[in-house]
Amino acid sequence: MKLLKIIVAGSLALGLATTSLSADSVKGQKLFNKLLKEPCGMTGAKFAVKHTQAEWKQIKADGKFEEEIIKICPNVKAGELKESVMEHIFDFSVDFASDSGNVPSC
Repeated sequence: MKLLKIIVAGSLALGLATTSLSADSVKGQKLFNKLLKEPCGMTGAKFAVKHTQAEWKQIKADGKFEEEIIKICPNVKAGELKESVMEHIFDFSVDFASDSGNVPSC
């Protein structure tokens, strides 16, 4: 019985940890508004439609996502954004890319 409680508690904790570690496009939108809207001089909607979903994914796969942010937003400096922040902004960019059909509220 005690072992069963430990297993259930462990499973619950693991489930919660996994959920909080995954990137989130809603959080990415909030982070874009907070950290990049002013330096980029554009809304998140204009930023995300710079590429298609496949293009954003390829940029990320090539390890050039931060470089692309800097290219689109020259006022952003290398190393300014944490990796975790970029993960959320990446999800936001893919979810609202030019071919997604989605329009963010920012």
